[in-house]
Formats: sequence, C-alpha cells, structure tokens
Amino acid sequence: MEQKRDIRALTRDQLKEYFESIGEPAFRATQVFEWLWKKGAKSFEDMTNLSLTLREKMQQEFVINHIRVDEMQRSNDGTIKNAVRLYDGKVVESVLIPTDKRITACVSSQVGCSLDCHFCATGQLKRMRNLNADEIYDQVVAVMNEAENFFDRPLTNIVFMGMGEPLMNYKNVLDAIEKITSPEGLNMAPRRITVSTVGLAKMIKKLADDEVKFNLALSLHSARDVVRDTIMPINLKNPVADLAEALKYWYQKTKKRVTYEYVVWKGVNDQPEDIAALVKFCNHIPCKVNLIEYNPTDDERFVKASEEVYNQYVNELEKAGIVAKIRRSRGKDIDAACGQLANKNELTTVSE
Repeated sequence: MEQKRDIRALTRDQLKEYFESIGEPAFRATQVFEWLWKKGAKSFEDMTNLSLTLREKMQQEFVINHIRVDEMQRSNDGTIKNAVRLYDGKVVESVLIPTDKRITACVSSQVGCSLDCHFCATGQLKRMRNLNADEIYDQVVAVMNEAENFFDRPLTNIVFMGMGEPLMNYKNVLDAIEKITSPEGLNMAPRRITVSTVGLAKMIKKLADDEVKFNLALSLHSARDVVRDTIMPINLKNPVADLAEALKYWYQKTKKRVTYEYVVWKGVNDQPEDIAALVKFCNHIPCKVNLIEYNPTDDERFVKASEEVYNQYVNELEKAGIVAKIRRSRGKDIDAACGQLANKNELTTVSE
C-alpha cells in the first residue's frame, strides 16, 4: 500500500497546484495553509471552513504527522520537560524554561546525535534521523501552549539547544524557522531565536551567505585545540583557527555578535592558559560569553570547576571588555538542564 504524503511537506504553491488539479479554487491553498500552520490543525476534520467532501478527499490522500507529548515532567523551579513522540514512534525531548523576564523553548533538531561530545548525555545516543520542519515547529507550539496554560504568559524565545546538531539538519531547521517567524505561522521575531552549533565552520559560513536573521551561539568550551580535541571530536575537522575564520565571516556578513557557551570542568579547562585563550578568541569579533554551570552525566571524567575558577573567567573577560555571565542551570532534578537530554524517562523509541 502506498504511503500517504504528509501534507505539511507541501509548499503553498504545491498546495495550490494540488487543489487546481482536483478542480478546487486556488484560494483553498491559503485556507489549508492557515489551518496547518497558524491554527495548528491536527486533523482534516478540524478544517471546518472546507466542505466535508473535500476534507474526506484530503484524508484519503494525505496525513498530518503531528507530534504527541507523551510525558510532561515539571521541575521544582518551574521548568517543564516534554517527551515528544514522533509519527514513527521515535522520541525526542524539548524543554520550557521560565524566568522572571522570559519563557524560552529549547527544541531538538535530531533524534539522537552523531557528534559524540564526551560531556553531553545526548552525544552518547545514536543519531537515528533528522527531524522534519513540522516536527520542530510542533515542539515550539507545544511549549507555547504550556507557557499560556501554566504561566499565563507568552513564549518569548526559542533556542535550538536540544537534542542534535542543528547545522547537520540545515534545510529542515531553516524551513522550521521560516514558518515560526512567518506571519502565516507563529509570527515570532527572528531576533528571539538562537541556533546553537558545536562549530561546523563551513555551515557557519553558509548561514552568513544565506543572510539569516536569527542569532548564533557556539558551544565552545575551550579555545585551545589541545583541549577541545579531547572533549569534542568535531574539533579535529573544525579546529579553533577555522572557527575563528568562519565567525569573522559571519560577523562581516551579518553584523550580529555571537554567544559563546562555555562550561568549566575541574582539570580540563580550569587553568590560567585556558582563560587567556578564551579572552584571545573573544577578541576576534563582538561576542558575549555564557559560562554555564555543568550538569553531571554518567561520565565521571567531568566535574564542575570551583566557583573561584568561574569567577576568574568572569573577571578576566570583563577586564578585556567582554560581556560574561554565569548561567545557573534549571530543571536539573528532571534531567532537563543543558547537556542532560537523553530520554531517561520510561518511554522507549520504537525501532524501525
């Protein structure tokens, strides 16, 4: 039996062609597009301004592969973690992070990850597939609804810092962001969206060439190849010098500063030479540094550095005129903090 197409994989023009091919007026494409993206219809039955006959015909030819939040965990600090079931049975996680001034959705872009960053729980998972644009979009909508339901506040920010490397799912991530920022979708300002990468120099340049409007964050953790090689294997193909060149290109094209995400571990990157290397790296382009509190995984090699070392980083960066803040992690009690997303709940991914 031939598998039905997911209707959300069609562009507006493709929808228009489809309706014209079955003798329907072209404006049906606009109606259906609005139901799919702005109104978040989960079934064709929801599309009440279409005739029953047309809805039944669409049901015969298409599906809407909507995500399902199978489990929602709430942290003592208000953080919410969603275990999201995809249409093929696989599971990813997304997080709602509330603070006094904002509510942020942290979304996943891949099922698992292939980059093997040694300190990251997600990095220990096998990468099974990329998420489709609609699956990314649906995660945002789910968190947006939770923000309204539990906090009576709107979603204000989105970060692509969940499971997976966004720039290894380039097209789907950009397609999702296009829908999120479109007036026909969620109409969110691009400046409120941040895409985080472990540092794929070639793809950072591609972002610049594509003139994206969202923000860029780099999961850096060391500005020394001798250290970064040992904790992030991707650095062997994307050394620090190449990253610096790509980031200069990014800034030249976009004029947007970059955020460096940086965890400090005892005995790994807690020496004066590590701090000096970061300060030097920060001088390449305008940037800010988020010094992130480490959230333990099962790897005993990584232990959070002392507060004294974190403060030394801040002091040296500020002396050099670089904005630096220590970011306290949220959602640790439900394994929802940075680097902890690894499907530790009881839900299992259905194998193909």
